[in-house]
Amino acid sequence: MAENDPIGAPAPDDRVLPFAVPALDIRGRVVRLGASLDQILERHRYPEPVARVLGEAAALTVMLGTTLKSEGRFQLQTKSDGPISMLVVDFNAPDNYRAMAHYDADRLAQAIDADALSTGELLGRGHLAMTVDQGSEATRYQGVVALDGQSLEEAGHQYFRQSEQIPSRIRLGVGTVLTGGGLAWRAGGLIVQFMPNSPDRMRAADLHPGDAPEGHEILASEDNDGIADDAWAETRSLVGTIEDHELLDPTLESERLLYRLFHERGAHVFEPVLVHDACRCSRERVLGMLRGFPPEDRKAMIADDGSLAVTCEFCSRRYGFDPAEVEAEISAGE
Repeated sequence: MAENDPIGAPAPDDRVLPFAVPALDIRGRVVRLGASLDQILERHRYPEPVARVLGEAAALTVMLGTTLKSEGRFQLQTKSDGPISMLVVDFNAPDNYRAMAHYDADRLAQAIDADALSTGELLGRGHLAMTVDQGSEATRYQGVVALDGQSLEEAGHQYFRQSEQIPSRIRLGVGTVLTGGGLAWRAGGLIVQFMPNSPDRMRAADLHPGDAPEGHEILASEDNDGIADDAWAETRSLVGTIEDHELLDPTLESERLLYRLFHERGAHVFEPVLVHDACRCSRERVLGMLRGFPPEDRKAMIADDGSLAVTCEFCSRRYGFDPAEVEAEISAGE
């Protein structure tokens, strides 16, 4: 932020800021989602617990999806037995995303205090899949993590441990803030990854430190991702100090947050990525979906007034069709 910027001025929103801290051998990203996320959540009028969890998933997906180059898609999807049975967030490189959730309204209503339920309690048991698709079967990759009551932060840690084998720390925050137009949803997140260039440091996790002096903590442990390195221990400790309000504060720039964390080490920031919400649905795509249904299923979709309508689950746009024209178009394409 420039020195003459007014104190308390809104920080840039819907933005991902890549950074690196060479002194600690880490790289990372900070994401701030504002109007784009608020529009998605308000469009669907999700209950507060659902909006909160979907906001976390959106922040995580956008943060990871912006690592793709100029094309490709990154998708996060969950299927589980909790009150929120499914989340889907699509990021389409280089700069847009969409998100939706399936939930059981009755189970949420029956919960004693649904707003106080954790992300893990709302998702329950199942799995989380992260899929990278860069346009061909050869470049398509999917990593799957079991969900068993953990947070999306911890599920992200598990994904990187087992799929990428990169020590990583993730922080996510979602909430509403008061704006000139009333309460609005915001989400923020930060990821750091340990990426040492030194071969000696990269081998550190494979070497036992030997007989340590009495009272000296051995860093190579499950709690430190198995990495016997002071730099990674320091990084984890610093990331652990981040509070939700720092990720959500509309007046706290990502650059200032990084300065708070790493001013003693020095963080280098790179060109930010501006993102927005956008749906990929179209009449042609919906028709392609209908083409995949058996004729009897398409017939069952016809309303009493004789029309056939499909509503996009992501953007709520409604596509109306004449059933006879649909069958004619499908027959012509066969």
